[in-house]
Amino acid sequence: MSGGVYGGDEVGAIIFDVGHQSLRVGYGGEDTPKAEIPTTLGVWEEAVDAPDGSQNVRKHYNIDVTAIQVRKKDMEIVSLMKDGMIEDWDMFERLTEYTYKQRLHALAEHHPILMTECPWNTRLKREKLLELMFEKFSVPAMYICKNAVLAAYANGRSTAMVVDSGATHTSAVPVHDGYVITQGIVKSPLGGDFITMQCRQFFEEKEIELIPACLVGSKDVVRERDPPRWTKRPGPQPTSSWLSYMVRELLQDFQMNCLQVSDSPYDEDVANTLPMKHYEFPTGYNDDFGSIRLMIPEALFDPSNVKGVGASILGVGPLVTTSVGMCDMDIRPNLYGSVVVTGGNSCLQGFSERLNRDLASKTPPSMRLKIISANSSSERRYGAWIGGSILSSLGSFQQMWLSRQEYEESGKLILERCA
Repeated sequence: MSGGVYGGDEVGAIIFDVGHQSLRVGYGGEDTPKAEIPTTLGVWEEAVDAPDGSQNVRKHYNIDVTAIQVRKKDMEIVSLMKDGMIEDWDMFERLTEYTYKQRLHALAEHHPILMTECPWNTRLKREKLLELMFEKFSVPAMYICKNAVLAAYANGRSTAMVVDSGATHTSAVPVHDGYVITQGIVKSPLGGDFITMQCRQFFEEKEIELIPACLVGSKDVVRERDPPRWTKRPGPQPTSSWLSYMVRELLQDFQMNCLQVSDSPYDEDVANTLPMKHYEFPTGYNDDFGSIRLMIPEALFDPSNVKGVGASILGVGPLVTTSVGMCDMDIRPNLYGSVVVTGGNSCLQGFSERLNRDLASKTPPSMRLKIISANSSSERRYGAWIGGSILSSLGSFQQMWLSRQEYEESGKLILERCA
């Protein structure tokens, strides 16, 4: 495909980075996504009278942060993702329609799109995505690229060990010359959702009530550690899935503001010497948090002390060393020399420093270790999207697009060209 058509200034490519928790979307060539939309939707059903007198059930969807937070009596919160892959295609179609119309204000048929995918995405799902975008949305061209490859590009590397710690899991993915080495991928089910669950257990044990802000009508100012005095905002009784989602949002705010990764393996005496962090809940309850701030995220690096976690689950450091060990001897020095850190959990204070410390003790003396971690938390969160933005703007990439014409001629076979 000629660079003049899609490489020029007139038409920008749109980058879709589909993650388990959110969809990051925006125009190629820009520094950050234009929008970040949750991949969980509010779904409820309504009975509609048909012309023949019977009743049909119509599904309704609430999409995006504000719409999801509206309390509705029968609205369930449902995720369209499973294990980092698209599971519910009908919901994904609704989300894509909403993204084009409400957030990008763009016509799908005017812009080529670059879609990210997890390294273990199945061929069937890739074909389904290709079919949906060409036949339903009539995009002029598209490309599907592994998010680990894009995260490496975002950090100026084509060969790297990409450590991605997201909502559902943490993975170590070796990338060599822009291609994922599939046999070297190592995953751990410990991610942001696990940390959220640990936080929730801690508050339940302390009998601290977790009430999302949208359910609080008013509150009185209380002294530290005093029981909160608040009134409930009137409205319909929400479903348990909606309540769980809103509590998770609250806990994620606590994680971002309070949690910190210890520089060395967790030691309670050392943790108690660090400054405490103050946090106030929507109900008005507030407290200073000390050693627990370091104890909860420790599970990412050393899961052995966590109840209910199997001994076979690896911490972040062993994930990397195991993955490198499964790759060719020749490329191991390059992988250790470019360990790229990305994903939402990498924004936790001290994450990269701790990984550096854990790997330094395990890296063979002949290897030079280098951890590459973007300075700003948004660059680490949006690593794959930024890589896609860079890639789609390169002149050398313009002939890589899979065009609509090629799709009509060859069908799903053109997927072979996507790395």
